[in-house]
Amino acid sequence: MLSLSLAAQAQHVTTVGEALLTGPYDVTAPAALDTVDINGKKFDNASLLDALPLQVTDNATVASLQSSLSASHEKQVGLLTFFVNNSDYLKGKLKVEGLKTFKTYVDGRETADLTLAPEHHTVSIKFLTEPADSDTLRVTIDADRPVVTTVEKQHPYMFHDLTDGRRVRSVATAPDGSMVVVGYQTTTSDGKSQWRFELRRTKDGQLLKTLPANVRWMPRTVAWLEEEQSDGRRQLFRTDPFTGERTLIATNVPKGSYVVSPTEDYLIITVEDEGPKEDEQVFQVLEMDDRQPGWRSRSHLCKLDLATGLCQRITFGTKGESLADISADGSKLLIATSYSRLSRRPTEVMDLYVMDAQTFSVDTLLQCEGFVGQAQFSPDARQLLIVGTPEAFDRIGCQLPVDRTPSMTENELFLYDIATKKVTPLTKDFDPSVNGSPQWSLADGNIYFSAEHRDYVYLYQLDPKTGKTQQLPCSGDYIYRWDMAAQATTVAWLAYNTMEPASAYVAPLPTALKGKSSSQKGGAPTLRSVCLFDGKTALGDAQVGTCQDWNFTNSKGDTVYGRLYLPNDFDESKQYPLIVYYYGGCSPVSRYFESPYAPQLWNSLGYIAYILQPSGATGFGQEWASRHVNTAGRGPAEDIIEGTRQLCASHAYINKEKIGCMGASYGGFMTQYLQTQTDIFAAAVSHAGIANHTSYWGEGYWGYNYSEVSMANSYPWSHRQLYVDQSPLFNADKIHTPLLLLHGTADTNVPIIESLQMFTALKLLGREVALVEVQGENHHVLDYQKKLKWLATQMAWFQRWLKDDPSWWDALYPQKHL
Repeated sequence: MLSLSLAAQAQHVTTVGEALLTGPYDVTAPAALDTVDINGKKFDNASLLDALPLQVTDNATVASLQSSLSASHEKQVGLLTFFVNNSDYLKGKLKVEGLKTFKTYVDGRETADLTLAPEHHTVSIKFLTEPADSDTLRVTIDADRPVVTTVEKQHPYMFHDLTDGRRVRSVATAPDGSMVVVGYQTTTSDGKSQWRFELRRTKDGQLLKTLPANVRWMPRTVAWLEEEQSDGRRQLFRTDPFTGERTLIATNVPKGSYVVSPTEDYLIITVEDEGPKEDEQVFQVLEMDDRQPGWRSRSHLCKLDLATGLCQRITFGTKGESLADISADGSKLLIATSYSRLSRRPTEVMDLYVMDAQTFSVDTLLQCEGFVGQAQFSPDARQLLIVGTPEAFDRIGCQLPVDRTPSMTENELFLYDIATKKVTPLTKDFDPSVNGSPQWSLADGNIYFSAEHRDYVYLYQLDPKTGKTQQLPCSGDYIYRWDMAAQATTVAWLAYNTMEPASAYVAPLPTALKGKSSSQKGGAPTLRSVCLFDGKTALGDAQVGTCQDWNFTNSKGDTVYGRLYLPNDFDESKQYPLIVYYYGGCSPVSRYFESPYAPQLWNSLGYIAYILQPSGATGFGQEWASRHVNTAGRGPAEDIIEGTRQLCASHAYINKEKIGCMGASYGGFMTQYLQTQTDIFAAAVSHAGIANHTSYWGEGYWGYNYSEVSMANSYPWSHRQLYVDQSPLFNADKIHTPLLLLHGTADTNVPIIESLQMFTALKLLGREVALVEVQGENHHVLDYQKKLKWLATQMAWFQRWLKDDPSWWDALYPQKHL
């Protein structure tokens, strides 16, 4: 018998009834030419176990662990495997009786340490048997809590299901719509990733070939660009996707990003000029953005003629220029400059020019224009499509009264006539908020764009002649990437369903779709799309729970939208702790399945999850989004508190004494602020949260920029009630909820001083607070191993306070006697 000890005092003994049996296989001891090896050791039969890999074969059988394992051959080796799916931290010991020679493994690692954090765990026993063996096999687990073992690979969705596996990441459509390149990322349990790219036919999804890297299609020719360095020279090749034949089209290409003209006869290259340097030890900061690396650098544009190789600089100045678009006939360039204007909101403005691509002569279209962003030519280059906020162009696209400030994160589309300079709002009465880069199709003259519709993201078609907008009947709840063929109405997209990883689709847009009335989800038949990758397969053996809409009417009479997530093994007769998640800032919590704030994971750990969209979020119309402005969290907090109370009152299976809440960034501020307003939460987690509006306003790289959104025309010296009275730090004495503060030490968005201030205040007040810093991470925790511990830290805090079980927290952060 071998005992792998983990806990001195075991409370529960579980007998493992069955396991998957691989083998046994006949093995023979090596021919002994000497009595010892080079290290003077005699041969040990246990080394025969090394011949067997830790792999459950397809023909593995289910074996009882209540019987003897004797060899029919002189010696045999085999593998016993079972699984443990624990939703709480587990400590215990594994006992194996009835085997003389064996080794035990947990999750592929030979170990005597069987401490199990919540996860889907694989326990394996390699064994050696001989004909004389007759002892009855018995495997037990002594643990501090009941343990359930299984031979089924299906398991609750866990941490590594969130971080590991194959995911589809990109689509790139050929200009004629005949082919699409699909990109995949596969991450293994050691945190390493591999990329794979596939060329597929759009009409049926057939795989044509695999590619070593992603491709960049030519704008007109069905070919892609490849780049290489030769003798220090940057060269570009046009590559035939069928034959692989390469044609050199440019050499001595300057360093920088480039765009191929639609006529494919020249490149526009963006070249960066390094700005003036300062003494690295003692230096002057010119303005707030000068703290950001590279801010002093500026870019200029060059035109490289592909026929002659002539490369000319076409812009010159101090502001830096970028290419916004090239007209379809290649005759005109749309050039933008953006720069700071600190005297009034918005503090960043833009100039927009149209340049003759041959003579380089310039006409000014917009000058010192605020609240605008992307711009592109119409197919005939007589108009521009511009993305801007409701305040753009003297609020011509704004629904709100003049005394109401709209949200700067709510995006609209505008039509700008170059000849008359007339601006026409296209989406003023369209509640979804434009999301990402629109595309004005050369093939049918319509405008295509994605937009937030509440907490969904859909694709839309807009007819610029009639102003009519309709939703495209594309599969998916959250379309997060899409690409339309340059010369055809074929569109490829990646989309999440609420409870699935992303799928990839491609479809031609039929002519019959045009002219139909606008519809929301479920109102139109789906396109004849081809599924290039089914996101459900990315779940593997993981099982998720269910999600249902749960909306409520607040005390103001508004409908507040939300989602309720239930575990896969949900039992209405039980009571569950609840985790409430929100952003509370300027955007909704989307249906992005791979978010690190993953309700499907929380379900597997035994929690109900409630995600809601309080006032101030985009995607619900301009009026709702404007409620984010100059409230400093008050309105959203009221919605969160009221929604949580109504949810608990109407669902008996929620333990209203065990409610946790969590948010990040502005949601982290919301977490801290909520604790100053209510006592309904038993635990709270704030990642990268703002404790002090005034210090954040001046500290973070984008603090004052974001304040233009959330505190429009309000400043610390003019609106103390917002910056001070509404800051959690100045109300810290009201906080009694156990609060976990998480923060990356390299956060340039919300600097770590925000969490440090709150930590200091609560420590001095003697309140229950913990601060966990993630070394070297910025606003988002991206390092694989750090991310796993960061995720575990959140859930260990909730296990401590919502399940009254500090074991996981104490294992992660052992008590110090200082």
